Amino acid sequence: MSRILAYTSPARGHLYPLVPILDELRNRGHDVAVRTLPPEVPAMRARGFDAAEVDPAIAEIEHDDHLGRTSTAKLKRSVATFARRAPLDAADLRRALDDVRPDLVLVDINSWGASAAAEAWGGPWATWCPYPLPLPSRDAPPFGPGLTPARGPLGRLRDRLLRPVIIGAIERIMIPPVNAVRTPMGLAPIADVRGLLTAAPLTIYLTAEPFEYPRSDWPPSIRMVGPCEWDPPAALPEWLDAVTTPIVLVTTSSEFQDDGRLARMAMEALADEDVTVVVTVPAGDVAGFSPPANARVESFVPHGPVLERAVCAITHGGMGATQKALARGVPVVAVPFGRDQHEVARRVEVAGAGTRLPARRLRPDRLRRAVREAIARKEGAGRVARAFHDAGGAVAAADHLETQLTRPVTRSSL
Repeated sequence: MSRILAYTSPARGHLYPLVPILDELRNRGHDVAVRTLPPEVPAMRARGFDAAEVDPAIAEIEHDDHLGRTSTAKLKRSVATFARRAPLDAADLRRALDDVRPDLVLVDINSWGASAAAEAWGGPWATWCPYPLPLPSRDAPPFGPGLTPARGPLGRLRDRLLRPVIIGAIERIMIPPVNAVRTPMGLAPIADVRGLLTAAPLTIYLTAEPFEYPRSDWPPSIRMVGPCEWDPPAALPEWLDAVTTPIVLVTTSSEFQDDGRLARMAMEALADEDVTVVVTVPAGDVAGFSPPANARVESFVPHGPVLERAVCAITHGGMGATQKALARGVPVVAVPFGRDQHEVARRVEVAGAGTRLPARRLRPDRLRRAVREAIARKEGAGRVARAFHDAGGAVAAADHLETQLTRPVTRSSL
């Protein structure tokens, strides 16, 4: 069988959804090598992968998007982080190619330099995307601020006017550093976001309609397989068996973005409700919270078993946590703070699978009302769950990846 190299950005939210796909490839007899963030290397080795860490200097370039004052400013800062990482992850993947000698390379869509290195390598390669794909489309609003899909002539006019403004601002930050990496490799420069996002022969997109907006102009390289889910092995907490009331799960980002007030507001909003509030703050300090009697704050709890008993999930709008809830038919209150989260939150609302509450409007009374409204939208969450299941998940992703192994190989000297 073949040897497959997966290269991730230093983000658990990008590694964890990939694990079921790598498991499926390994189960089919392929040898799997992984380059990922250092703390996760032991867990990947325990799964039978040839795992090693990405260059630590990449992770040292941390997200600072929480310093932006507007959603656009936050998005620009996030894009700038990936741009600064690009030269480092390009060199890092080239070293991994020399070490692993793979037959197929799978690159995180946020590792722009590594994607260029994979393209220049000349062998079969693909990307995966675990968040809303910022691909311009005539059928979707401009990516970033979480606009509602256009309706009628005025809505389409809005999109035509805003698209060059919003996308252009991102491209001015994104394109020059990407081309600065591509040019020394002998690759043609890219002109726009679409060129960057369609450079790979295949992109495994970890969502499905109706959570993603239907589009008539999807490139053939984009394959939607639904979300893939994995949590690190962990024993179930003893306290979970003692919970007798419905659960509301509250999640914050696994990468710091100053969203701890979501946890505090949720506990205050639901303190007098007949529910158990389970809060996870993987990038926060558990000791900094004073939970009421009906709440628990943990740095990590496997979300799956908690969601099986949940009536609602309050998320920061992260794609992973949001889709994990919806895949079980659990409605969501999405409270976006930045990055792609405004887009995720709007999709929750448009799909009728929950509610959206902008972080700037976050107050206990509003959040309590949003939870009650979300619980009433369980049918919409169930509709999304069925679509996710039908998309095929890790099996479909592995099928698509195996098709790339038959592509002609034109390896470069890189």
